[in-house]
Amino acid sequence: MDSKQITIQATITADIKKAWDYYTDPKHIIHWNFATDDWQCPWAKNDLRPGGTYSARMEAKDGSFGFEFGAIYDTVVDQKNLAYTMGDGRKATVNFENKDNKTIVTVIFDSESMNPVEMQRGGWQAILDNYKKYTEAN
Repeated sequence: MDSKQITIQATITADIKKAWDYYTDPKHIIHWNFATDDWQCPWAKNDLRPGGTYSARMEAKDGSFGFEFGAIYDTVVDQKNLAYTMGDGRKATVNFENKDNKTIVTVIFDSESMNPVEMQRGGWQAILDNYKKYTEAN
């Protein structure tokens, strides 16, 4: 299966500074970086600069499965966008756009070949929806 770009999006009821901070600060990332309530993100590290690394542990709360997600930043433009390369070489970009006192967050990422594209879209969208829910509630 060839890599395909997948786009997901969420409109956050928050100004762009808060949306950016909640997306990039590990003290917030640990509260939203999982797709379902039976998963968790016990830790995250983020060196938010070109060449800096991002890593986060994602695991089932029952301990049955988990993994570390890692990436290296290619570009970082404060409160605008970031682009990174994942450990397996796939690329992703995240764009932040201010519109009517809300922030539109758009993530575009290369698919991987082990899971169906729709499954990947659904998982990444669920995480982004969790981010939206957490950001708007805090």
